Amino acid sequence: MDPNNEFNDIAPFGDEDASAGLSKVANHPAVPWVSKYIFPNQPETYLRDILRSIKTVDQFQSVVMSKAVEWVINTTVKEFSFDGLETLKSIDGCYLAMSNHRDIILDPAFTQIILYRNGLPMTQIAVGDNLLKDPTVELLIRSNRMIKVIRGISARELYLSSQLLSKYIRETVTGGTSSVWIAQKEGRTKNGLDITEQGLLKMFNMSGSGDFVKDFRELNIVPMSISYEYEPCDILKAREILISRTQKYVKTEHEDLQSIMVGIKQYKGNVHLHIGEPLTDEELYEASLCDKNDRFQSIRHAMDRRIISGYKLWKTNYMAYDIVNGGSKYADKYTPEELSAFKKYIEGQLTKVEPTLNQEDLRDILLHIYSNPVLSKEEL
Repeated sequence: MDPNNEFNDIAPFGDEDASAGLSKVANHPAVPWVSKYIFPNQPETYLRDILRSIKTVDQFQSVVMSKAVEWVINTTVKEFSFDGLETLKSIDGCYLAMSNHRDIILDPAFTQIILYRNGLPMTQIAVGDNLLKDPTVELLIRSNRMIKVIRGISARELYLSSQLLSKYIRETVTGGTSSVWIAQKEGRTKNGLDITEQGLLKMFNMSGSGDFVKDFRELNIVPMSISYEYEPCDILKAREILISRTQKYVKTEHEDLQSIMVGIKQYKGNVHLHIGEPLTDEELYEASLCDKNDRFQSIRHAMDRRIISGYKLWKTNYMAYDIVNGGSKYADKYTPEELSAFKKYIEGQLTKVEPTLNQEDLRDILLHIYSNPVLSKEEL
């Protein structure tokens, strides 16, 4: 890395640093175990040898990461679909993809595999530094075009960090270096309600020229909606919500890594990614006429409308909605047998956390995780 580059601490690795970092990752004791899953027909030293031979980030993503994501799709997804790819093809230059966030790793990973399959450049990905506490994980992630988003710092440090991140994203997108993927809010949506964080929009604006319309237009913000038939880590999310009702929820040391592994291995049923239309000049101009915070509120609402409207509802969503509301409004969307199987699934998930938790409350939260997207659609 260039010692004079102000973005050293947050930028993804270039080819040289990625090659050196992946050579170190190759020595991790978990590599042979991972290799058996991704490359089942090869010797267990196969992945280790590949990591030691990687010379570029593109090579790593093509030879290793694309195979890993395809393995997840082939083993845990029933049908993987997408729409809206023409939107990306029509954009002149790079763009800022803003997506709803349901799984720590899979949301951006599934987005990348769609781009890779269709011959489009993959994006850089903004991830919280809470995932980078392990040195090996940091080497792996930053070799995979990940931008480090620093969290858990003082207000002053957060302001300076946000300025730096804003500047990096703007220069990366407008300079044609790369498109960028970022979640619409900090952390995953845990209650099934996808809402854009207004502070994120303010962060984007920190590096602007002062011309509100121009500053947002040049980012080419593209809303994306990823929809899982079976929500990754659904019971873990319900557990966190329940505990948070009575006390401050404190993550255990390796909880994020546990969530990553559960999300990867859990059966997800059908998965769909919708690529929406970018914000229009008219929407940006209308927002610019508002006062201060109302400007960002206007853009937030526009993003929410696109992300929610692009969310694909599954039978699990309709069934949960009818169970929660004690009715049969969407009974034409599923069969009695499917409803019985879904209820059995919910009861099975409840057994995966400590039995001391209130089962009735936990069941209610879990069902709302699935039913809330239907409510969001109805309220559009």
